[in-house]
Amino acid sequence: MLPYRDSRLTYVALGIFFLIVLGYAYYEAQGLLFGPKISVTSQVSEVHDPYVLIKGRADRIASLSMNGKMISVTESGAFEEPYLLAPGYNRIVLDAQDKYGRKRSRSIEIVYTSSEQPREDNTPAPEETASSTEPVAQ
Repeated sequence: MLPYRDSRLTYVALGIFFLIVLGYAYYEAQGLLFGPKISVTSQVSEVHDPYVLIKGRADRIASLSMNGKMISVTESGAFEEPYLLAPGYNRIVLDAQDKYGRKRSRSIEIVYTSSEQPREDNTPAPEETASSTEPVAQ
């Protein structure tokens, strides 16, 4: 027998090699094991401005859409998309699909209330009335 076949160093080196191979296989199989992931940083429930910016990160995706419209994603997975809200309740749906065909959805619900309340009578607002700078004679 050759002396290197019974060496513990050989068994340790082979064990470390197979652990590295298994770790790399797990890392590469994450897309297959876990599917797409969407995380949104702009979780707002009630706003007074009709313009919002939806920001987030999508991992392990091939495509991403917001309410059916494709949006662009950086190589690191970050996305940023403006959205104009309608008065009242708004629901924004983010749909992601990975290269294996699996889908994941994330919905954001936002209530837009205007900061300016509509007037029910036909009288003008106080700032709309004409003011005179001349002194009034008594």
